[in-house]
Amino acid sequence: MSLVIPDEVRAKAEIYHGDELGQVKSKELLIEVGLPNGLLPLKDIEECGYDRESGFVWLIQKKSSTHKFQKIDRLATYAPYVTANVEFGKIKKLTGVKVREMLVWLTLNEIFLNEKNSDKITFKSFAGVSRTFPVSAFEIDENYVAEGVEEENVEVEDAPEAIEVK
Repeated sequence: MSLVIPDEVRAKAEIYHGDELGQVKSKELLIEVGLPNGLLPLKDIEECGYDRESGFVWLIQKKSSTHKFQKIDRLATYAPYVTANVEFGKIKKLTGVKVREMLVWLTLNEIFLNEKNSDKITFKSFAGVSRTFPVSAFEIDENYVAEGVEEENVEVEDAPEAIEVK
């Protein structure tokens, strides 16, 4: 199954190709609509599109991916095609995202910041199940390289000759 974006939507949309640009633009979009930048940790993004007029967003990755949100100990799976309508503080009509709740995978259809407490974010499934978590669990520090390693302190050494393993 492939994702078909109507020509009239594509004509009005900002479209970005490639993983590096897709990663940057998807995070920028989340920040722009007031949501944490780590909500959509997709891998190998091929295309990222955003129609500002309608709020329609699509992300295409090479294959499905699974991500564990360490701070809340939850798994999420992302289909090759993820679509949604975004507005400030909300993602509606979400497709392509499932979360594991106990032993069951639930399809998410809405994510929103709580109106009374913007430090909390709520995830709602088609089944009517909703869970609220701290926003901080989905924020990525863009300056983070690796635990205890700063980019300017990384030294690269020449590798020894290859060894055949039998």
